[in-house]
Amino acid sequence: MWAAVPVPPAAERLPVVVLGAGYAGLTVAQEVYRRSKGTIPVVLVDRNPVHVLRTELYEVGRLASSGDNVAAWVVPLAQVFDRTSVTIRQGIVRSIDLARKTVLLDSGKQRFRSLAICLGSQAAYYGIPGAAKHTHQVYRLSGAKRLAAVIRDIERASITLPVERSPRFLIVGGGSTGTELAAEIATTNWKPIADPGARPPAVFLLTGALPLLAGFPPSIIERARKVLARSGVTIITGLNVTRVEPGRVHLEDRSVLTADATVWCAGLEAPDVVRRLPVPHGKGGRVAVEQTLEVPGLPGVFAVGDVADLRDPGTGASVPATAQAALAEAGTAARNLVARWGDQPLVTFRYEERRVVVALGLGQAAGSVRRVPIWGSPAALLKRIIQRDYVHSIEQGETHSRLS
Repeated sequence: MWAAVPVPPAAERLPVVVLGAGYAGLTVAQEVYRRSKGTIPVVLVDRNPVHVLRTELYEVGRLASSGDNVAAWVVPLAQVFDRTSVTIRQGIVRSIDLARKTVLLDSGKQRFRSLAICLGSQAAYYGIPGAAKHTHQVYRLSGAKRLAAVIRDIERASITLPVERSPRFLIVGGGSTGTELAAEIATTNWKPIADPGARPPAVFLLTGALPLLAGFPPSIIERARKVLARSGVTIITGLNVTRVEPGRVHLEDRSVLTADATVWCAGLEAPDVVRRLPVPHGKGGRVAVEQTLEVPGLPGVFAVGDVADLRDPGTGASVPATAQAALAEAGTAARNLVARWGDQPLVTFRYEERRVVVALGLGQAAGSVRRVPIWGSPAALLKRIIQRDYVHSIEQGETHSRLS
């Protein structure tokens, strides 16, 4: 049973403001509402009126065949928060004034009593010349849609290529996003999407100095290598990118890779508005937080998900910037936001990865559930079930059923 949350005087009824409606932000807003039984006012701010299923944006084949119908990748926020007291405010966050407890949006100002910063992440280009300008990305729905259209158009034009030439796609970054995207492009049947005469693509996955799927269990890495090889994906390891030009990627050994399209999946960093905050920062400009997910010295201000730099107190390792971790953090952050509202003790966050699944193309995946390996079509089915259950849970307000 949850203790009743004290209701402050009307003059103090500034809301809990949640910035970002991604996996972390949506969950924080739902959980604060649920735990307080609607007595705490909550304002959820996002640039879009929908919650984007970001972990599924590698599905460029499905996106290319869907036209403008992206219903499979989004959930309307109005639907999620129907019959709740959560206020949805659409706007782009321009700046955050922590001293004055005010957020400046492109649509005006929003004051807060407590704050959850859940603004996700953006592609990290590491100052590499041309990387931002001449590559695509799948970290946002708009970017994924654009890439899907580009690949479709390149495949359509492939019928005019010399007989020995196939469309070439280069994926930079051998983490889960890059691996899933490379497998998706290589295994998609582009003929019904682009043209009956479309050529099968040649896909190259450049991991850089890091090995393929660095940090993943060895069983997943080995399985991924085999499946990618069978799918025709060429893996290039050990070389970082030094410059990107239209159709050309320069490597540190002075070699040059050519491609019809290059996709950047080489890492993430905190958004600029977060990097500018006058608080301690960790890797990639993420906000360094305490084990409660609260920003040091700022009671009631929390950073959650990809924007948070949280270290395991035992190992010193960072909690991964994954949807599973973001959802787990969101539950603790919401509990502590409610505790702050009622002047109650905060709880610390402990992360345990329950399962991980990497999609490897049509009907294929590799993963582990509580360290037990799973691969092939069962792993692919598990990934679909996890995603389906997550969508159902947020639509029904059942925040206990998650991607975690």
